[in-house]
Amino acid sequence: MSRHPLVVMGVSGSGKSTVGAALAQRLGVPFVDADDLHPASNIAKMSRGEPLDDEDRWPWLETIGRWLADHPDGGVVSCSALKRAYRDRLREHVAELEFVHLTGSREVIERRQASRPGHFMPASLLSSQFATLEPLAPDERGFAIDVDQSVDRIVQTYVDRVRSGSDTTPVEEN
Repeated sequence: MSRHPLVVMGVSGSGKSTVGAALAQRLGVPFVDADDLHPASNIAKMSRGEPLDDEDRWPWLETIGRWLADHPDGGVVSCSALKRAYRDRLREHVAELEFVHLTGSREVIERRQASRPGHFMPASLLSSQFATLEPLAPDERGFAIDVDQSVDRIVQTYVDRVRSGSDTTPVEEN
């Protein structure tokens, strides 16, 4: 299986951190949760229930992009990457960057969010995340996987897609 940097993306509560860590372990590559790369000002803003704007995100995306560039032989980052412009910014650091978009209905995501008390991102910001989300476009390397299944099944779906060579077209997997 080829090794290259990978971003596990999606709205808050989609399981990015859990799936990203599991994928990294399965692939034998480093993992970082982009939430851990936020500056304190971003965390404080989200903790107050205020959504981040692009000016808040650009320095954070640069930090993530540098981490990805430092791992050309493979690494996994969990990052919302909600807008095409954010993904383009990350691709400025790694042209062949691949994305796995974790998708799910609002109800599924709300249920998942409720199971993680104490996270700095309040559930009240979920609406802004869905409003901001721009799914992968046909020319973006990656694909979507439905999160309403076990983490092991999500990871296996990724592995199966990559092994089959169909890892470049965003196609919804169930």
